[in-house]
Amino acid sequence: MPHDWQELTNLTRGDRLSVERVRLLDSDLTIEGQFALPPLGQLTTEDQVFVAAFVRCHGSIKEMEQAFGVSYPTIKNRLNRIASQLPLVEVDASPAPATGDVLGQLERGEITPSEALNRLKGRTRHE
Repeated sequence: MPHDWQELTNLTRGDRLSVERVRLLDSDLTIEGQFALPPLGQLTTEDQVFVAAFVRCHGSIKEMEQAFGVSYPTIKNRLNRIASQLPLVEVDASPAPATGDVLGQLERGEITPSEALNRLKGRTRHE
């Protein structure tokens, strides 16, 4: 039976680590290499629980105050401390162009075959 993620976090006591072996349970396939944990997985168990609770509360600090029995500034300070440990993730808010749209532009001569290929690969987007 697999060990719980929190058990691993507790065993490592916050020390940096890398995962070197992963086994897919459904196929019994094993992958070896050096893999970094995702940023959320690098947080302490307590901070992981706090982040999960924040998501479950839909980001409501008022609900977090009630759940943890602490004040607004305490919740904000903890969120700020956790946020400082996580890298900023840039998200492209524009959807990828649909294949049909790109092919239509190509057929109409609005873009070159090279531009169509790049758009389909997600390298550029039509503004």
